[in-house]
Amino acid sequence: MDPFSQGAVGAVAASTVAGAQKLRAFALLGCIAGMAPDLDILIGSSTDPLLFLEYHRQFTHSLVFIPIGAALVALALHWPVRHALRPIESYAACLVGYATHGLLDACTSYGTQLLWPFSDYRVAWNNVSVVDPLFTLPLVAFGVAAVLKRRRAFALIGLVWAVGYLLLGVVQTHRVEAAGTALAVTRGHDPDRLTVKTGFGNLLIWKVVYESDGRYYVDAVRAGVEMTFCPGASVPALVLDRDLPWLDDGSVQARDIERFRWFSDDYLALDPARSDQVVDMRYSVVPNQIDPLWGVEVDPDAGLDEHVRFVAERRTSTGQRAAYWRLLTGTGCPGTIPTNSPRREGEPLE
Repeated sequence: MDPFSQGAVGAVAASTVAGAQKLRAFALLGCIAGMAPDLDILIGSSTDPLLFLEYHRQFTHSLVFIPIGAALVALALHWPVRHALRPIESYAACLVGYATHGLLDACTSYGTQLLWPFSDYRVAWNNVSVVDPLFTLPLVAFGVAAVLKRRRAFALIGLVWAVGYLLLGVVQTHRVEAAGTALAVTRGHDPDRLTVKTGFGNLLIWKVVYESDGRYYVDAVRAGVEMTFCPGASVPALVLDRDLPWLDDGSVQARDIERFRWFSDDYLALDPARSDQVVDMRYSVVPNQIDPLWGVEVDPDAGLDEHVRFVAERRTSTGQRAAYWRLLTGTGCPGTIPTNSPRREGEPLE
């Protein structure tokens, strides 16, 4: 998640194991330790634009690195709080704060290598947005109250709020997965795979993307009391021989596309607006639009040893903001998803 949320969770979690007189020092160290794993963003290369994708949320976020990372943070931070905490207490505060980071990141859809170095699998439980004020702001309020009042009870309430919100996200994830499957069935599709992603800043609007017969279908689902769908578009899945016939299998660009395929969980397609850009279909500002947040730009005239160019679009247009607002208010989601949609014989509705 965003650093603000990571720091808040780390501070609240560390506060729950502190005594009243040491709560503020525990909260401070837990906050900084909760953000520390994201120092991996400093790993990059001016010549290899995909290197940061491989190392962000890698070893610093893994479960086995937690004791090591906490020790490094404690060594750096103990001196300023040496009059309030013993070394073992500084380590305990950092250990609790550091341990929250990777697990919280795994709740988002980006992917976190919790099992490194045993596996490079990117864990993504998809039950909360990378930025969600409804998760973060109450947590911050309870954390501040705990620090000001030196009352651990406020920190415990904040932790209960965070866990409860994440569990609500799990419930919503399963509801949307079932709705997405039902929607595909109404179209006569048998999805090869389907994934759902939270919309930005809430648990109400979700992106559904599934693959069927070599195409990706992108829709949004509004998961309120009633499940409604917001129809989107479709695009062919990437086929290198067809879409980039000029690409040399031994080139650096070909290897870069495979690296990007791993990062994107193989949800790759050509940008409908550009024939030289391979995009990650999982993300867009407006969930039911094919308007990808990032991709890699390939060049048929590049040398065999030249890398692709990583392209990211962080800005949002007025039209995108208006479209997202229509989804939030329900005016852009006219269709109710049937719960008894017809399906092929023997086909389960999951």
